[in-house]
Formats: sequence, structure tokens, C-alpha cells
Amino acid sequence: MQLTIDEDDRIVDIRGDKDNPITRGYACFKGLQAEEAHHGASRLLHPLKRNAAGDFERISSEQALDEIAARLDTLIQQHGPDAVGVYFGNGSIFNSTAVTMQAHFLDALGSRSRFTSYTIDQSAKTLSFERLGGWAGGNLQLDQSDVVMLIGTNPLLSHGLLGFLASDPTKRLKEAKARGLKLIIIDPRKTETAHHADLLVQPMPGQDAAIIAGVIRLILDEGWEDKAFCARYVGAASMAELRLALEPFDEQSVEQRARLASGDLRKIAELFARDSTQGCAYTGTGPSMAPHSNLMQHMVDCLNVVCGRFTRPGDQVLSVDMMTPPREFRAEVIPPSRASWLAPPSRIRGSSSIAGEKPTATLADEILTPGPGQVKCLISCGGNLANLMPDQQKMARAFEALHLRISIDPYMSNSARLADYIIPPTMQYERADLPVSAYGFAFFPESWVAYSPALLNPPKDSDLIEEWYFFWALAKRLGKTIRFGETELDMRVPPTTDQLLAMRAQHPLAPLEEIKKTPSGKVFHDAGNIVLPPRPEATATFDVMPEDVAQELHELAAQASSVQGHESNGQQFTHLLSSRRMRNFYNTIGMHLPTTRKRNPYNPAYLNPEDMAAYGLENGNRIEIVSDHARITAIVEADAAVRTGVVSMAHAWGGLPGENVDLATHGASTNMLISTDRDVEPINAMPRMSAIPVNIVVIEKSATPSAITGILS
Repeated sequence: MQLTIDEDDRIVDIRGDKDNPITRGYACFKGLQAEEAHHGASRLLHPLKRNAAGDFERISSEQALDEIAARLDTLIQQHGPDAVGVYFGNGSIFNSTAVTMQAHFLDALGSRSRFTSYTIDQSAKTLSFERLGGWAGGNLQLDQSDVVMLIGTNPLLSHGLLGFLASDPTKRLKEAKARGLKLIIIDPRKTETAHHADLLVQPMPGQDAAIIAGVIRLILDEGWEDKAFCARYVGAASMAELRLALEPFDEQSVEQRARLASGDLRKIAELFARDSTQGCAYTGTGPSMAPHSNLMQHMVDCLNVVCGRFTRPGDQVLSVDMMTPPREFRAEVIPPSRASWLAPPSRIRGSSSIAGEKPTATLADEILTPGPGQVKCLISCGGNLANLMPDQQKMARAFEALHLRISIDPYMSNSARLADYIIPPTMQYERADLPVSAYGFAFFPESWVAYSPALLNPPKDSDLIEEWYFFWALAKRLGKTIRFGETELDMRVPPTTDQLLAMRAQHPLAPLEEIKKTPSGKVFHDAGNIVLPPRPEATATFDVMPEDVAQELHELAAQASSVQGHESNGQQFTHLLSSRRMRNFYNTIGMHLPTTRKRNPYNPAYLNPEDMAAYGLENGNRIEIVSDHARITAIVEADAAVRTGVVSMAHAWGGLPGENVDLATHGASTNMLISTDRDVEPINAMPRMSAIPVNIVVIEKSATPSAITGILS
């Protein structure tokens, strides 16, 4: 971004940086709201403490740290280090010093109670990697593909698809299409991305595992798989098990259960496998939050394996994480590790840790369930759990049960309203930073990295601290030593942010001082990574059909799908509620900005116009949406992009449970409709957060004027 800052240290203009080789001047609406985000009246500028009367009063940041540390020490002495839990949300996940420091803070305490947004989002990808295996040659990028299949993901809105559509996505996609790229979209809604599709298939939500199973069976029946790749990297026995498990997923039965048009499945298989040779299938939050998400991800990854959609020896690796030490890229299989299956089971429903994290869907139970390891203190950093968590009623009870609640948040979110201490942090243009990095995972379409200096001073007379400092300062007061990466920190004098960033910048071609030389960032074409041949000893193969996946497929095939309705826990329902994104928000981020809320004052329940007519509804009418767990009231809007039989609605809206909030001001919470006690995935405890069976109850049929009457998706 390029900022214009006045003499009062305020942003007066912001626009995309045309010299940035990744964004090329592109900026989305959310990023352009930085002036209001930093300087708006809703921003918190001083720490707050809840007093005996239940009200908030100012407290200095150092005094707050003293008091919090003293209470943490008591809790740890009485209940052990696991009593201290940290949730790290999307509001802070892109803060490279903070995301690293909070993990090392828990390590220093000896606490295993680490929760992040990842395990409530797309943790199925980790589980699929662990039981299928992975590819050591790196991912194909958009420029290397002649076809891409997107399943339940909308990167033109989310800016997140394995890096290659993360920046300037619309223009990049149009450029790829001009080069001949074919785009397949599988989504219940004709999304913004789907407008560019060569083939759009709109199934009922929650049927993705069956659809891809049917596609793979078709490919194998027709002989369109990459036979040489499968022979070398899968093996005959595993392929035979795959064919056997896929027998129930013939074209007719899959199209019937997913409510597809006759021939849709074949069109997908032909375009992806028969008519194209390079390019992958990718998933997003849609199918990752729906039933059978772990099986779905395995089947999508299995599709890429069967078609051999990977880099090969001699191919260039276009995207390298330039913040971590280089590694070799080889055309060989990373064997299945089953790490999550082998980890000690959780005390909550036998779930496991995922990449060192406890499943966030079990957080409320970790707080409410007595016994060793019970979470007594929750530090929420950049996360609005009171709105974001499924089974919102249970999460509210969990907040009430905590002994100590700390919210690190620049705004008075619903979660902050429940806290004992609110710690407002510096915001993005008031601190230095490096891009998001996950220790070797590339988030950008090229080998790019940039340093962002602090451009603004914190507001005058404010008392703000950097998020990393909060955790370092607590560790100091508790007598703990933090090891930041490979460096043991001095716990007497706090490091500078740049010192921490220098510790994070671990690629030899891009130390921090080198990164700083190019203000708009640099693409390191000289990273020089070429996919190497496999090592002679690398004989591992993909496990395309392990026994537990075969069992999950068998159970899926046995589940009847009625054309008339949907069954859930013994009840019948007419529609499926599908989660969606809203262009101007990143979950709850942006909801405290008046300019953004003027555009979107609430989250409508979108219905196809045919469904609207069948119920006698008009834009602005109110309906009840009833699941087998709860009911909510929502304002309905027509959206022809949504297929019939589906309610499409954004999550993370509404007030706290029990509050009588104005729908036209606060919206409705779809998380009230979700249970985390049942309809959950094994291992990662992922709840059914989309494709939720619901009934519609009409409250009013006459048109009622609303702030956004007539606005469609």
C-alpha cells in the first residue's frame, strides 16, 4: 500500500502500490479502510479492567500486565500450565512477530492449550496429508496449469487459494484465462469467481466427497488417469483398493444425491482429466466446514494423485517461502505420518492435536469439563470467539466459567465485552512486519517478500502495546525464558520488533537487511529452485485408500439422500444452510467501522427467487431458520446466484446469546444453529458448520423496508 500521512500523523489517503510486483497496485475494499480503522472513534486506545461493579475502567498497560501475571501464577500453581489457554485468531495471524511469540510463550509455560483459527477452518488438509502422503516437489502454480478446479472456494473474494490467487486475483485469473486456462467451479452458489468458469456445477451443499468420488471412478473407468504416475507413486494394490471402494459412486446415484443435472459428473471428469494434463483441484472453507470434510479433502487430494497433477523433475518451483531456510524440492512422496492419529487423545471426545494445536471446536468443552488440563484462563488474541464459535450458547457459558478472561483487541468486540482485561494493541501501520509465513509454506504466487516499517506513531496519549510484547512481558514476570525460533531471548530487556523480524527472516538470500532494500518488496528469481529427481532410497507411495477412508466412503454411500428433504438426528428439514463470505468483512473484522457497516448493516438470509416465491416472501421480510439445535430470526433477501433448496448466509454476526438485538443493525448468528456435541468429524472435532439442515418459518410476508432492500449478492 501507499499511504499519505498528514502532520497530525493521520492517514489521509491510501491506495495500492503499483511498484509492488505481487499486487501490482491492487487493493481490496477492506484494505482501503485503514484510515477509519486506525483513526475511527470505535478504536480502543487504553487498556481496560472490569471492576467490582462489572464496569470497565482504565488501567495502565504495565499495571494490567502485573495483575494478569500475578493471577496467571496463582492459576498455574493451583491447576498446572494447561490451565492457561491462548486463542490466536485471524485478527493477529498475519502479525509475524505475534504469531511466533504466542506459541513460544505457551512453550515457556509448558502449556499445551493452544488454539487457533486453523483448526476451525481447514484442518482437514493436514489430516489428508497425514494419511494420504504429500508431494515433496512443491505445488503447481497458476502459470503452470491448463485447468483448475475450485470446490467451495471463492478466491476473488477471499484472496486465499494456495497463494496463486491471493493477490490481484481477478486480473491474474483473467490473464490465465486468456492463456487458455480452463476453470471448473463446484459450488452451491454462482460466486464471483464462478462468473469466470468454463464449467459451473451447483450441487446441494455437503455432497463434495460423493461428487469427487464419482469423478475419480469415472476417470478410472475411462482410463483417463496418469497410469505411469500411479504405477510409480501409488502401486497396484492401493489402486485396486481405491477402485473397489468407489464402486457405489456411479454417475446416476451421485448426480441424484447431489441434485446435479444428468451428465454433470462426466463433464467434470472430461474437462479435468481427459482434456487437460496439468493443474489441480483445490478446496476452501465451504466443503471444509460441511459434513464429511475429512473424507472430502482426502478424495480431492486423491483426485490430484490419480491424475498426476504435480511438478516433475526439471520443473521450476515458482513460489518459495523466502522467510525460512531453503529446502530441496524432489519428485518423491512424503510418506503418510498419521501424526494426529498417533498423538495422545484429547480428554474431549477423543479428538487429537493437529499440528501441535488443540481443536478449537473443543475449546468450550476444555473450559467447561472439570479435571486435569481444564482451561481456567483464556487469552484471546485477535479473535472474536463470542461471535465466531459454533455452538454459540455453549461458548457463552464457557466464557462465564473462566477464572480469567483477557482480550487483545483494538475494538470492543462481543468477546471483549466479556473480558476481565482488554488490551488494545498497535495496528498494522504502527508496527514493522514481514509477510505471513508458515515455516516453508508459500503464500504468494512468486518467491516474494517485503518489509513494512512502522509508518505511524500510535495515537497521542494512547497506551498501546505490540502483541508480541504482551506475551514477552508476561513471561518475564512469571520468570520464564522464551526461545524465539532458535534464539533464547534476553528476558531483562525487551527486544525490538526489528530484532525479532531478523530472527524470523531465515532464508540466506533474504536476511532482513536485504529485504529492507526494496520498499515495495522483491521477487527472488535467483532462488533457483528446480524440482530434482527422487532419491534412490525414496520409495514411499501415496496411500490412496487406507482402511479408515474406505470405511468412511462405505458409510457415505449408505446414507440415503432424499429429493424431498434432509434428515438430521431424526428430524426432517426442507433446506440446507450454506455459509458464505461477505465482500467487505473478514469474519468480524470491519464490523466496528461505520463506513463498512453502512454498506452492510446486517447479514441477510439469501434465498433463490423461486424459494422466495414459494414462501410468499419479499426482500426485507423476516423468517425463522430452525435447525435440530436452535432457531434464529433473519431478514431474507433474494439472490438468483443461490441454487434452490439452499439458505446462503454469512456467519459471525448477531449479538450475544440472550440479547434482544435489532436484526437490521446487528444481523443474526448462524452459529446458534450448530452443535459441537454431535455431527462432528473424528480426530479434528470439526463441527457441521455448513450444509446444516434447516426449516424456514415465515414470520411476515408483507414487504418491510430495510436498509438494504433490493441488494443482491
